[in-house]
Amino acid sequence: MDLHAIQQKPEKLAIGLISGTSVDGVDAALVKIRNHSLLTEFELIEFFTFPYPDGLAQHIMDNSLPGHGTVEKICLLNMVLGEIFSEAALSLLAKAGLARDQVDFIGSHGQTVHHLPEEQELFGYRSRATLQIGEPGVIAKRTGILTIADFRPADIAFGGQGAPLVPYFDFIAFRSDTVGRALINIGGIANITILPRGCAAEDVAAFDTGPGNMVLDALMQQLFGQPYDEAGKIASHGCVSEELLESALQHPYFETRAPKSTGREEFGGDFAAGLLSQAKTLDLKHEDIVTTVAELTVRTIWQAYQRAVAAGGEINEFVVSGGGAENKYLMNRFDQLSKRTRLLKVDELGVPSDAKEAICFAVLANETVHNEPATLPATTGASRAAVLGKICPA
Repeated sequence: MDLHAIQQKPEKLAIGLISGTSVDGVDAALVKIRNHSLLTEFELIEFFTFPYPDGLAQHIMDNSLPGHGTVEKICLLNMVLGEIFSEAALSLLAKAGLARDQVDFIGSHGQTVHHLPEEQELFGYRSRATLQIGEPGVIAKRTGILTIADFRPADIAFGGQGAPLVPYFDFIAFRSDTVGRALINIGGIANITILPRGCAAEDVAAFDTGPGNMVLDALMQQLFGQPYDEAGKIASHGCVSEELLESALQHPYFETRAPKSTGREEFGGDFAAGLLSQAKTLDLKHEDIVTTVAELTVRTIWQAYQRAVAAGGEINEFVVSGGGAENKYLMNRFDQLSKRTRLLKVDELGVPSDAKEAICFAVLANETVHNEPATLPATTGASRAAVLGKICPA
C-alpha cells in the first residue's frame, strides 16, 4: 500500500519497535490508530518483547562506548539488528494472528549506539549527532511493510538535540484538563515530562534526568552476577553511603539546564567503574553500593522534578513507567518523597508500562505518514517542530 492510500484510511494498524538504553530486547507493539496530530487516538492490540540472542546486549553496549566500537562491527550490527527487528515485527503478527498485509506501516526507533547532544566542531562545521541502528531498509523488505525510522536527525537539523521525543506522545496520551501530571520513565536513562493541568503543547517541560537503571544494572552484573536488581530486593537491604552519593552527584550533567539529554556516553561503564573504585576505597558492602546507586536515581529524578515544577502549576499525580517501576526500593522512596501527590504506575492510566515507548513510535510514525511535525521544540532545543523519520517503501 502506498503512502497516499494509507493517509486516506480513517483507521490504521501500525507496529512500533524500539530497543532502549537498557538493551533488553526489541519491544514490539501492535497499535490501532485514528486521526493524527494532537487529535490522535490509539489502542494497543498486542505487545511482547522479542529477546536478543545471548551475548548480543553486551556486544551492543561494548560497541556503544567511546573508543570501543569499530566501524566494521557497527556496520554489521546495523544490518543484523535490522534482521532481528524484522523478526520481532513478524513474530508480533504471528502472536496477534494477523497477516503482514493487514498492517499499514512500522515505526522503528532502532537501537541507540551513540548520542552526542552537545555541539562539536569538525572541519569547520558544528553539529550535534546521534546514531540509532537496526537498518529500516532491511525491516521494510523482510516484512513487506512500509517502514519509518531514524526519527531523531530531523530535530537535530533544526538545532535540537534529537531527544527527548516521547513528550509529544505523553502530551497526546496523558494531558488532562483536571489533573497536573509528572511522568517519570525509568529505563536505562531516566526522563521526566511535566504536564501542568490544562497545558498547551508549548507548556510541556521534558528532559533526561540522568541514570535510571543503567548504572544499577552494570554494578549488579559486576557485584552479584545478576543482570538487574529484581524488584529492588538488594537495594532494599543495604544502606546509603552519603559520601559515595555526594561524589556521584557532582557529575556536571545534574546541574546542566534543560533542554538536555544523555545516555551511555555519560553514565555507562566508565561512570559505573568510577563509582565502584571509590566504593572499594570506602570499604562498602556490595549491598550498600547497590542501595547508594539506586538512591542516586531517586535523588536526581526528584531534584529535577522539583526544579521543573518550581515555576509551574500544581502537580497532582506522579506517574512512573519503565523497568524502574518494578523496583520496590525506587517506588517506596518516591512514595516517601511525593507525600500528598498521588503516586501511580502508568498502567493505571491505560498504557502498559512495558509497551509505552513502542506505542509512542507507532504514533510518531503515523505523524510522519501525514507529514505532520511531531516534536515539542522547547523540550529538544530546536528552532521549530520537525516532521520526523525516513520512509522505506516495502
